[in-house]
Amino acid sequence: MSTALDELAGGFAALRPHLVSVAYRLTGALTDAEDAVQEAWLRLSGMDEPRRSAIEDHKGWLTTVVSRICLDRLRSAVVRRERYVGEWLPEPVLGPLGSPSSEDPLAVVVRDDGMRMAAMVVLDRLTAEQRVAFVLHDAFSVPFGEIAEILGCTPEAARQHGSRGRRAVADADPPPRTALAEQQRIIEKFMAAMLTGDIQAVAEVLHPDVVLVGDGGGKARTAVHTVSGFDKVTRLFQGLMRMYDPAGLEQGRFALVNGDVGMYLPPQAASGQYRALDEHVDAFVIRDGQIVAIYDMANPDKLTDAKTRVGP
Repeated sequence: MSTALDELAGGFAALRPHLVSVAYRLTGALTDAEDAVQEAWLRLSGMDEPRRSAIEDHKGWLTTVVSRICLDRLRSAVVRRERYVGEWLPEPVLGPLGSPSSEDPLAVVVRDDGMRMAAMVVLDRLTAEQRVAFVLHDAFSVPFGEIAEILGCTPEAARQHGSRGRRAVADADPPPRTALAEQQRIIEKFMAAMLTGDIQAVAEVLHPDVVLVGDGGGKARTAVHTVSGFDKVTRLFQGLMRMYDPAGLEQGRFALVNGDVGMYLPPQAASGQYRALDEHVDAFVIRDGQIVAIYDMANPDKLTDAKTRVGP
């Protein structure tokens, strides 16, 4: 016979994909998102029965609790970011290229366009208050009155935070999602062209104003500063091809990175003249058949189970 706690756990499990989605959009970090959701469960399950029974809407209550936890983490992250080495990118949500398991909350999360890496990068430029107000209102239809209670401000101030966040996202104008098969074709062409040194082929798929953003956190090799423009990005990749064993680079495999086609590069040991290669995950932004941005994530703290998530 199921107990009241069993029923509560079942209801929470059904809400988990939604809560993970909220927490990941708010923090950009899987670990923080999962911790926030787990903390919300502990608060709910730790209540006595009369207090739990008084909660009329578990989804709304849990969304509020998770949002408050994430807001605290966003505010405390400001100091950590100031000490961070190089650029900071959101922690990628990885999966095998193919049909994701509907049982995995993270697989459910990345089906939404708002979870794409380009969208997450834009969210990271907002203040904590703007991010919470924009995400909760525009993505999850939370009223500004409830958002105001989370932020500790007036409803009008919450509305202003949401409006500023919305303008910033609109100004960034992330491109619409290209079909996965087309994404894979373009990335395959780009990788093959770089491996063979075919600059003409590279020019066909790499936008003139392409940018490359690396995130190694001072713990792995990648670009410390943003690399902008076709010439600089191309020269960077040409240099990498000379430093790292092409055979190792060819072991990279396609994966889903925040719902789009990306690349997973496993770590490689040093060999002869070639350096050791850190583990990397690359996300690509494609507009009108060309790559306009590459996000190279190499910080091992953000790739703790990358190989497992990508699959064999």
